[in-house]
Amino acid sequence: MPATPHIRWTQRAPVARTRMRVAALLFGAAAWAMALAEPVEVSIACRCVEGGVNGSEARWLKRVVIPEYVAAAKAQGRDVAVKLREFAGSAEQMSQQLALDFATGQGADLAEFDGFQIPGFVDAGLLKPLDEVAGADANAWEGWSHIPDSAQALVRFRGKRYGVPEQTDVRMIFYRRDRFRAAGLDADHWQPRSWNDILDAARALKRHDPASYPLQIDAGVAMGEATTMQGWLMLLAGTGEELRDAQGRWIVRSPGMLAALDFYKTVYIDEKLGEARTQRLVSGRNRSFTDFQRGKSAILIESNWFYYTAIDPQGDFPIPDRDELVGWAKMPARTPGSAVRGQDFVSVSGGNSFVLNPHSNHPHEAWLLLAFMNSASVLRSYQEYNEHLCVRDDVLPPHSEFLRASGRELLPLTTIRPIDADYEKVSAEIQRMTESVIANKLSPRAAMAEYAAAVKQIVGADKVVALDTSAATGVQAPAIPARTTGADHHAE
Repeated sequence: MPATPHIRWTQRAPVARTRMRVAALLFGAAAWAMALAEPVEVSIACRCVEGGVNGSEARWLKRVVIPEYVAAAKAQGRDVAVKLREFAGSAEQMSQQLALDFATGQGADLAEFDGFQIPGFVDAGLLKPLDEVAGADANAWEGWSHIPDSAQALVRFRGKRYGVPEQTDVRMIFYRRDRFRAAGLDADHWQPRSWNDILDAARALKRHDPASYPLQIDAGVAMGEATTMQGWLMLLAGTGEELRDAQGRWIVRSPGMLAALDFYKTVYIDEKLGEARTQRLVSGRNRSFTDFQRGKSAILIESNWFYYTAIDPQGDFPIPDRDELVGWAKMPARTPGSAVRGQDFVSVSGGNSFVLNPHSNHPHEAWLLLAFMNSASVLRSYQEYNEHLCVRDDVLPPHSEFLRASGRELLPLTTIRPIDADYEKVSAEIQRMTESVIANKLSPRAAMAEYAAAVKQIVGADKVVALDTSAATGVQAPAIPARTTGADHHAE
């Protein structure tokens, strides 16, 4: 006789209850595992240390970017942890560390990066385009519409974007008003119109204080990329020339190069207007900042970063009454109208950006963090920690008249370094060339000849061009001063 439904259920009930208990146990185990699971971890590497180099950036990342991103991700249902890897070394050391990290599949998911290094890293297989690492979202980001093409060029190579630029800079001349007044110079409205105007001011300062080295323009190997950007490119642009010609060939001999090397020779060898030894010290750049801070030098060609970070009253080389003591001027052409594009004044711009590690275990999350960091609202918060020239057109310096004025005056005049895979090697040869002159080892022409041979070896004979220098002239020598009294040397 067939079993009744009641009997069938009674027989199957223990099996059903067992399955339910197993299912409950499995669900509970899964929930417990999810609760115990580690959050997705991404990391940021920066050349910044709280309380040290670029300390304001470290504070912003720790106090704004990381906690706000973690909270935003949580609100969207993602459990994310973000770590900051602070690096206290030099820019060159940071580059070396990133090359090692990327070559070995290690390192942070996001890394602070100088755009001029992108070609070298790409050709070495150490970087990939943003959209290859993060996917199509990287190209659809709303921020691109607020970053001018000139700024995007800082991270673009062979038609692809490799990072997101965050801030840019400009270069100019800083001068000490107190030293200018003591030497009888115009301390409030000084604006040189030529290289000779700069030299004449330095000569007046030297006459007033013969023990001083009033003029600082970066040169030599120890100064690294600062030699190329703050020194060489500023001078070269003032002659109307650039590192490459219109066909993309590297210029290895030219009247402009000879004029720039003659300027270095005048400053560091012939007239001792600058201290050559400082240029060759490993700590030379910091020493040059200290010299300006203490008034040992009075004219310094530097990035605007120097004003709002290095000599900020809370900076690493603080000048408490900076706004009263320090003025700035545009870097003039060699002679009026002789600069690139027929300009009377020049500047050079770089800027920092962030790139994605191609070996990131969480590339999409890393991109979301990078986009968050560079959103308008988050970058406006950075301005409260460290006012600067942001590349986004909807993020302006909120308080600093210096930044607004320098950006307004100099960004239309600026140039950038070539985005070329050979640039870093060529830049190193520029540094060697200037050092051989300021160390008085070679004449400007001989130093230029060595540079030409080195660059030809780097890029190939078909990628260089040498221009005629037979009619080139050097820096104008100072007029012989009339006999003066001691009082004239110390005019107030």
